[in-house]
Amino acid sequence: MIRLETGDAVFVYRVAGVALAGDRVLLHRAEPDDFWSLPGGRVELMEFARDALRREMLEESGEEVRVERLLWVVEEFFEWNGRPHHELALYFLMTFPPGSRALSSDTFVGAEQDLPLVFRWHRLADLDGLTVYPVFLKERLQRLSPAPEHVVDCRLPTAGPERSE
Repeated sequence: MIRLETGDAVFVYRVAGVALAGDRVLLHRAEPDDFWSLPGGRVELMEFARDALRREMLEESGEEVRVERLLWVVEEFFEWNGRPHHELALYFLMTFPPGSRALSSDTFVGAEQDLPLVFRWHRLADLDGLTVYPVFLKERLQRLSPAPEHVVDCRLPTAGPERSE
């Protein structure tokens, strides 16, 4: 996985997938967490981003996905476990094949190594009542642009002059 630690800060290169089914989006969380996010994971060195998303979905959910188009290139600055993080992430639209377990169940369980993951379909209209990271998702999931967008999401006071786009 591409992860660089320098001093107290951490840099990560990540991919995530947006799966939509009607008016619902698939989110996931680790069992101990109190927030939701889009499924995905870290890219390996010399791995194509689309291949990384397919691999991560298969590893964590047991499901094969078709990676569609790029939605967002995201620069995110946040604190996690007491350390500042700088994450570069590519978000892709993805679909599950017909008959997939993911499409036939509102909630299903996966795992990241030994950590249980909960996958759940949430109505887009209900996202305001959830804690979802990154925070830009609540708005952007309501209106997917036909062209890729660059998003900067900064939740660190010392990450630079630009706060968000």
